[in-house]
Amino acid sequence: MKYIITACALTLLLGSCAPKESVKTLAEQNPAADGFNVADSDPAAIQLADSIMHAMGGRENWDKTRFISWNFFGRRDLIWDKQTGRVRIESAPDSTIYLVNEKTGEGRVRIKGTEITEPDSLKNLLDKAKSIWINDSYWLVMPYKIKDTGVTIKYMGEDTLKGNRYNSLILTFKEVGVTPQNMYKLYVDKHEKLVRYWAYYPSAAEDKMGFVRPWDNYQNYGGILLSADRSDGGGPKNVKVDQTLPDALFSEF
Repeated sequence: MKYIITACALTLLLGSCAPKESVKTLAEQNPAADGFNVADSDPAAIQLADSIMHAMGGRENWDKTRFISWNFFGRRDLIWDKQTGRVRIESAPDSTIYLVNEKTGEGRVRIKGTEITEPDSLKNLLDKAKSIWINDSYWLVMPYKIKDTGVTIKYMGEDTLKGNRYNSLILTFKEVGVTPQNMYKLYVDKHEKLVRYWAYYPSAAEDKMGFVRPWDNYQNYGGILLSADRSDGGGPKNVKVDQTLPDALFSEF
């Protein structure tokens, strides 16, 4: 007796034996940084944070991003090498250029054409440069840092702002950043899972709001979404994402 195996049957036969590719959950795609406070962060908040990361382009695209450039409130221009930690900051008002590595704290500084070499002065200026980077980068990439080291997140349910309903998320901090006493409340689109507003509280203990600002005008930059040129005229402008830039930008004035 002859047995005829059709192409369809063969495909089914082989397919049944082939290993199935596992599909990662959003949580598996977006592992928390070492030191993220999992124990005190509630599951609903973590689930929302993972949904935000997915909506912003996903952890894989974020991890692959190399150079991010932007202007902060018209005060200064920054270029960040996300992979190595190198940062170039040009502050026009005080004619200062900082070349600092935000991971190591090392670097160079020039003020009004003169490089600062005195060790104590240089260290103070490099510490200032790192503080500038921490502040200015948070205004641009905060949604990617919700599960960072030292962060605790709480889901606060639905909230109304400017006539619309949002999912709300609270971020508090411990022993991280320049101002760990701060607190932020994020207003997240219920359908698109994008942050639409953020509220700043100088002290989590006092629960007194400092401001609430839009986080809007999202654009795709090389596979990730960033909010720039916002409707209130504040925050980051002139945003660019590149995969290659000259090394001299981070070593030469």
